[in-house]
Amino acid sequence: MTDARIPTAYTPDDRKPRETAEQLRARIPGWGADLDPNDRPSYPKLRFQEDLSGAHWQFPERQPEKWPRERSIEHAFVTPVFGTAQPPKGLSGVIRRYSYAKYSEGRAAHWLLLILADRVDAWEHHLASFATARPDNPITETGVRSEFTHSGFSSRVGQKRTDLTHQWLDPVIVAGPWVASAWGTFRGVRGLVRAVRS
Repeated sequence: MTDARIPTAYTPDDRKPRETAEQLRARIPGWGADLDPNDRPSYPKLRFQEDLSGAHWQFPERQPEKWPRERSIEHAFVTPVFGTAQPPKGLSGVIRRYSYAKYSEGRAAHWLLLILADRVDAWEHHLASFATARPDNPITETGVRSEFTHSGFSSRVGQKRTDLTHQWLDPVIVAGPWVASAWGTFRGVRGLVRAVRS
């Protein structure tokens, strides 16, 4: 026997006949508003056209190229629509263009060069930030300070975290380039001062 408190839609012995379209329309305001295809704003696009295999265009309108876009050598031309938010520039742009012009997407060299270009692009932005009023701060922006203020050590000890195996690399990857850059700058300035004095 079915409990009256349980909706019959959730019981296996639900034998109540389904409501007709007219009953649903009378009970639910606006029900079935899109039943008639002629009332659907999108319906003309859904009509199959024999001569165009269902598409409403022969070839999509192409987005204009404001600069030569990089594309894989497997493709005859750039896709009709593409992003323009980050145009390639500087050394990273040269690396990206070389990767697309020289290697197929099936080659590891293609992707390794793109990863290298991303790293170079990050450093280009780091260096450019020093010409602004608010240069990058490696202590706060790389998460080094949070290691000491937000339980960095205790969150790793005894937690069986998978990232513990490579955590020794983190200081090298994060701080290494900054330390190397600072050391190189120091050596360069010191050499310049010595050259001026002599």
